[in-house]
Amino acid sequence: MFRAVILVALCLAALPAGADEYDCLVEARQRLEIRSQVEGVIESVQVRRGDSIKKGQLIATLASGPERAALELARSRATMEGELKTAEAKLDLSKKKWERADELHRKNFVSSNARDEAEAEFRLASEQLRAAQENRRLAELEVKRAEEVLAQRGIRSPVTGLVVDVVLRPGELTSSNQKDPIARLMEVDPLSVELILPVREHGKIKLGQVGQVMPEVPVGGAYAAKVEVVDRMLDAASGTFGVRLRLPNPGNKIPAGVKCRVKF
Repeated sequence: MFRAVILVALCLAALPAGADEYDCLVEARQRLEIRSQVEGVIESVQVRRGDSIKKGQLIATLASGPERAALELARSRATMEGELKTAEAKLDLSKKKWERADELHRKNFVSSNARDEAEAEFRLASEQLRAAQENRRLAELEVKRAEEVLAQRGIRSPVTGLVVDVVLRPGELTSSNQKDPIARLMEVDPLSVELILPVREHGKIKLGQVGQVMPEVPVGGAYAAKVEVVDRMLDAASGTFGVRLRLPNPGNKIPAGVKCRVKF
């Protein structure tokens, strides 16, 4: 609400300097409050206020002793060969016994019951091997699950941007529904350029149109930005509508919050 009031004031305080030049405000692309999706005690924080941060970079870690132990246990189970090797050996032996019993039955040396018992033993061994293989696959899936649970103990940045504030410190408890976030981030590449224009200008600005954004001092210069939003709903109370441009900001040269003018 406060931002909208500022933008309206910028628009109404001064008319455009040129036919297609307007007041604007450079803003962060988005502001984020970083929380943990699981409850835990913060073990370490890897960033400080003002740090540049990349997407996927580690922000903080939670205490994870039980989760690491569970992962090691799952890996140990997934690499155990005893059950599988035993089942394979029993299958091989029962197959040979069945083949031998079948051969002897054809020569009338053993009864049909003996041959059937050997065949049943082979089929049982086949099922036992299949069960051992399934257990092995389940153990491998349990490893992946344990890895995912452990990964949740590391809090990573969802965007490339700047650290605005670090709120919680090592030793404090954090969770997804806690009031205070671990840290606050701001995405500043690209930036958003916001304009509030009088309704008489509606229809002049088109999606994809390129404008030259001229930030105030101390930045200065002119930067190309592309229109990505033109509000289709007008504000009848103020007689205005909003426009947003996407402004690339490599190296974070342009600070968020600076006033500007844009010329189409």
